[in-house]
Amino acid sequence: MSNKHPQNAKEFVANDERMHWHDQALWFVREKRDTSTKTIPEWEQLREHANSIKTHTMANLDKYLLEFEKNATAKGITIHWAKDAKEHNEIVEKILNQNSVKKVVKSKSMLTEECHLNPYLESKGFEVVDTDLGERIVQLRNEPPSHIVLPAIHLKKQDVSDTFHEKMGTQKGNYDPTYLTRAARADLRQKFLDADAGITGVNFAIANTGAIVVCTNEGNADMGANLPKLHIASMGIEKVIPRLEDLGVFTRLLARSATGQAITSYTSHFAGAVEGGQMHIIIVDNKRTPFLQSQKYQKALNCIRCGACMNTCPIYRRSGGHSYEYVIPGPIGSTLATFRDPKKHKTLSFACTLCGSCSHVCPVKIDLDSQLYNHRQDLTAQNIIDPKKKFAMKATSWLMSHPTLFDIAGKVARKVVPILPKSFIYNKANVWGKQRDLPQMPKNSFKELYKKGLEDDK
Repeated sequence: MSNKHPQNAKEFVANDERMHWHDQALWFVREKRDTSTKTIPEWEQLREHANSIKTHTMANLDKYLLEFEKNATAKGITIHWAKDAKEHNEIVEKILNQNSVKKVVKSKSMLTEECHLNPYLESKGFEVVDTDLGERIVQLRNEPPSHIVLPAIHLKKQDVSDTFHEKMGTQKGNYDPTYLTRAARADLRQKFLDADAGITGVNFAIANTGAIVVCTNEGNADMGANLPKLHIASMGIEKVIPRLEDLGVFTRLLARSATGQAITSYTSHFAGAVEGGQMHIIIVDNKRTPFLQSQKYQKALNCIRCGACMNTCPIYRRSGGHSYEYVIPGPIGSTLATFRDPKKHKTLSFACTLCGSCSHVCPVKIDLDSQLYNHRQDLTAQNIIDPKKKFAMKATSWLMSHPTLFDIAGKVARKVVPILPKSFIYNKANVWGKQRDLPQMPKNSFKELYKKGLEDDK
């Protein structure tokens, strides 16, 4: 239950050293993004154009999905439609069984994470190996990814070394990143050679060509899609774009927003099966269509999964991805999760300072801070939020709407708080007090200082 976010975040920040390096590591990525975008004079125009393409596509989604299906089918690709995660997983299982598959290699796909495909296939007797290095690390640790681009960002090299020693027999205590990477590469290469099928995600599905595009930095999607004779690609309905000409807009935005690179190391187009093989694409809804009917939240479907909003978010950087307990953490995950199940994810829209940094860096201009603010209003109207929070906010609102009483309360606080014993101030009810000291009370309020300033000017 992601209603545990406040408690999970509290546990994360309790380890001050971990919180600090996690925060700094992600801010380093954010700074790389800033440096990279400054090399593109037309950056804001690109963002605006991407937003326009996505908005147009969502308004005509049925048309472009059917066009994509027609053109992909003409290339010999088999198209499947899945209404939800259960149907998606059953389709994958059926295809694998029809081809007598036992061993599967899989590249990064947040949709398959969303559908919990790995545990489903493993329960049916299939061996499933994640081949993205970060995904492989967390798979060996039996953990979900904590970031959509940097799945193991919450781990140090010492953690990875210990995991590899336990699971792969590497040298104990060898924390050298080059050694660990080479060990993973050797292990994964054999997995690729032994695989009967490869499963990939889809970054973009091009309607007018029927091809899909997969972006990686490790080439693992290419290996998984080309070495076995069977390639299965899973995509959400929102991944389609109208034309091949539109692709360049998004590839210029994606890598720069994600890691500061000009482009991912591999931007691979798949337009049919390998010789003598099969290619299947599963187009999945899984509660996406309701977004199309919502004026306030429809733009959340524009997301291209770059992770920029996570890299800049002060809450995510200081509380970690696992604290959200949703497949996609951070600002975009908070709005997606809350829209899908407001009761289950009622705390996530409050895991936000409303600073607007996420909206500022989003390459497709999703109004993330506005959406999270709107979720708060909706939760309050539906009487879903914590009663204590609702009472506190109503009481604060009432007090601030009565200036005379607000002034009196301020004067009393400025005189009384300095003489109160610390045990009274820093009690169990004062959650903030466990991490922060109360600021020193000023002698005068801003209102009093302002009035005095006006009088001095006379």
